[in-house]
Parts: sequence; C-alpha cells; structure tokens
Amino acid sequence: MDFLMSGLAACGACLFTNPLEVVKTRMQLQGELQSPGTYQRHYRNVFHAFITIAKVDGLAALQKGLAPALLYQFLMNGIRLGTYGLAEAGGYLNTAEGTLSLSRSAAAGALAGVMGAYLGSPIYMVKTHLQAQAASEIAVGHQYKHRIFPPQSWKGALTAAMVSGIVVVLAMTPFDVVSTRLYNQPTDVQGKGLMYRGILDALLQTARTEGIFGMYKGIGASYFRLGPHTILSLFFWDQLRILYYTYSK
Repeated sequence: MDFLMSGLAACGACLFTNPLEVVKTRMQLQGELQSPGTYQRHYRNVFHAFITIAKVDGLAALQKGLAPALLYQFLMNGIRLGTYGLAEAGGYLNTAEGTLSLSRSAAAGALAGVMGAYLGSPIYMVKTHLQAQAASEIAVGHQYKHRIFPPQSWKGALTAAMVSGIVVVLAMTPFDVVSTRLYNQPTDVQGKGLMYRGILDALLQTARTEGIFGMYKGIGASYFRLGPHTILSLFFWDQLRILYYTYSK
C-alpha cells in the first residue's frame, strides 16, 4: 500500500507542477555551451517563459511530457517512499534498544533514492525529450521528434484515460467507499440504516476509526477499472453512433 499511495500522491502533485518542469527544462537547455550574449534568449525568466510557451506552442504545451512525467513520479516515488516505509514498518531503522537510528535511516533513504532514480532514469530521459520539443522560433537544445502513439491510436486514448484517472480516483474514492458502505449497511424494520446516519457521518466515522487509508480502500481496483471502462464506453458509444447513422439513412 505504501508503494501505491506514495506513487499516486506524487502523480497528483505532478499534474500541477509539470508546467514548471517544462519551463525549467527549456531554460536549462537555453544557451547550451554558448557564451553569454552570443545566443538569442527566448525565455528571459520563469514568467516570460510561461507566456512565450503558451503563446507560441499553445497552452497544451505547458503539459508536454505529462505521461512519462507521471510514470516517472509514480515509479520513482513509489519505490523511494514505499521502500523506506517498508524498512520503517519492519523495524530495520531502529537500534536494539528500539530507538530510531539516524545512520540506518540515512542509509535506507539513500538506498531507496538510488533505486528509484536508477529505475526512473530512462523515463526521465523521454520526459526531457518531449518537454524540450518546441516550435522552431522558440526551440532550444536538440529537438527530438518522438511520437509516443500514432494519430487516432486507441493507446493514446487509453493513456489519457489512465492519466486523468489518477485525479478522479484520488478525489472520488472516499465517496465511493462511503456509498458502498451506505448501500451495504444493515437496516431496521423501517429501512433506516443502523451504522451511518448519512454521507457525512459515514465519512467521519471511517476517518476516525480507520484513518486516511481507510478512506481509500479499493483505490487500486478503482484506478485500473476506470481507464478500460472509459475507453470501452466511448468506443462502444462511437461504434453504435456509426451504425445508427449508417442504417438510419
């Protein structure tokens, strides 16, 4: 659970910080191996870079490389925080007397960080290539012409659904848990629930008794269900519309 929760938490943050990552990448590549004053500065500062990218490349360009960025965050932070959490839960960070060992904590943190960075490095490279891609008038650094999926590919739609699904499950899982429990609770002869008085009461009781993780039970199943369900629903809807308009004429 530590791997999943830490990975999803990092992905949620990445959705908001990825535009800054795009700006950072381009500013770091600007003037690569050129003396100051010998090259054109397309990006004068952070705010100017935001405006320039949005104006020339479009607003969507501020989220370039989002798919590999999310995968990188999920993998790196899931491994890094999850491994450290397992070491902590297993008591490996404590001395024989039961006190926290700073040296063991530092070693565990370093090992977890190295593992996460090593496994996430190839994905970070792809992310950097995609975020550096720009229109010729504001391009900096080498311009790789990667295309993850061909146009109109179902893989692109599935990836988009899985990415957006991160936000959906983080926001909706507590309510999904509560609705399941409200529907499943025993009732008296009048049909009134015996465990919860309503949505708010169910949320509060769950949080107090089971903690924040209790609010996110089943989040893995919800996430991996959401992407395929969304794609299949839209696919069948589109095919049914095609059939309808084909044979209704």
